[in-house]
Amino acid sequence: MKTLSFLAATLALSFCATAMAHGPSEKITVLQEQLLKNAPGKKAMMIEVDYKPGQSSIAHKHEGTAMAYVLEGEVTSQVKGEQAITYKKGQFWYEPAGSEHLVSKNASQSQPAKLLVFMVLAPDEEVLIPLEN
Repeated sequence: MKTLSFLAATLALSFCATAMAHGPSEKITVLQEQLLKNAPGKKAMMIEVDYKPGQSSIAHKHEGTAMAYVLEGEVTSQVKGEQAITYKKGQFWYEPAGSEHLVSKNASQSQPAKLLVFMVLAPDEEVLIPLEN
């Protein structure tokens, strides 16, 4: 269990370091990470994403499948090939593995926003890969 906690903390720190290398970004907290016994070679992650007013993520892609649920505020999201959609508290969306997430931002300039993200990916896959442009 200590190893799993260490890995989660390391992942969270590297995830935040990657985001910070590209300027002020969202706060990312790994809430849970677990290997899946019923899906060998896969793990599930539960991540909380906190946006300050007007804050956004860098354009990125996920190697794993992601499902996001808005806990607080409003978040605008756009996956390549689709229209940008603003989701309100209680709404959710799905991103297939490999999706290019072009826009992920707090829709408000005055209120914070928070997401709960559930991901399924291989243990060696990256949670977030910054896009070049």
